[in-house]
Order: sequence, then C-alpha cells, then structure tokens
Amino acid sequence: MFHLYDFLIYCFITAYTPGANNLLSMSNAIRMGFRRSIRFNIGILAGFAVVMSVCTAFSAALYSLLPKVKMFMQIAGAAYMLYLAWKVWRSSADLDAGAGREAGFLSGMLLQFANPKIYIYAITAMSLYILPMYHSVSSMIAFTVILTLIGASGSFVWALFGSAFCRVLSRHTKAVNMVMALLLVYCAVALFI
Repeated sequence: MFHLYDFLIYCFITAYTPGANNLLSMSNAIRMGFRRSIRFNIGILAGFAVVMSVCTAFSAALYSLLPKVKMFMQIAGAAYMLYLAWKVWRSSADLDAGAGREAGFLSGMLLQFANPKIYIYAITAMSLYILPMYHSVSSMIAFTVILTLIGASGSFVWALFGSAFCRVLSRHTKAVNMVMALLLVYCAVALFI
C-alpha cells in the first residue's frame, strides 16, 4: 500500500527545511529582490530535474536488479531520516551560508550536482515509497516530475518570503526545528510499520 501521507511529509520536510538551495535562494532574494533571484531559482529547478532523473533511473535499476536490497535501502533511508531529524533539530536559521553567491541560472543549476541532500532525497523517496508500489516507466516519470516540483518549490518559497520567513524562523527556530525533526522521526519509524 502506498503511504501517501508519509511520502508527502518526507518530501515537504526535505524540500522546506534549511539547506543550500533554500538558504541561498532566501539570501539572494533578500539582497537583490525576488525578481532578480528568479534566474537562480529556475537554475535550481533545471538542475533538480536532471539530478532527480538520474537518481530515479539509478534507484529503479538497483531495485529491479537486486530485490534483496530493499531491506538495506529501508534501513539506510531510515538512518538518513533520523540523521536529518538530528541535523534539523540542531540547526539554526543562519543566512551567512549564502553570502557572496551570484544569483544566476548556471550557479543555481550547478549547485544541484554538488548538493548531497538532493541525491539522498531522490534515492530515499524512490526506493522507499515509490518503487515498492509502482514499476512502470510512466509512473517513474510522473513521480520524478512530482519530486522535482516539490523539491524545487522550497527554494521558490524561501525566496518569495525572503526576509519575512527569515524573521519567523529566527524567532521560533527551536520550535519549528523540533516539529520538523519529530515528523522526520515519524517517517523513519513508519517505514517499518
């Protein structure tokens, strides 16, 4: 049975928690405005689509060639979710990570190839939620598009709300991080239920 809620919780938490894409998008929007940061975010979307497609193909090939790898992928995925929960709970809303970056399409696209969060997001979502239930090429393409849009949407939202979102996070960082971390722990446990 496809666990839609668990899948969506995982996707949205991964997409909307602080990471390189989100912090750089917000930083660019704060420094240059939303309109001038759009190119960077479109680059993120394009790079995200390429990385997501490669990870989908890799996960599907691995899953079909080695069916016994499912338990290992579940354990590795759950461990990653618990690690991500720990990192989210301990993180701060520090914007200095994005200082000095140019807001161009190419820099947004290239960032995706060096962003481990995307690789793990893609492989975890595919191997734990999608591949056990869906096997057709059309399903893989549809879920690749869905994962890309959800994943890249976080950057657009962080850029759009820029300084307002930053202020909320800085005022309530611990509470927001605790909720996100607990939801990730739930997702990790739900993999085995």
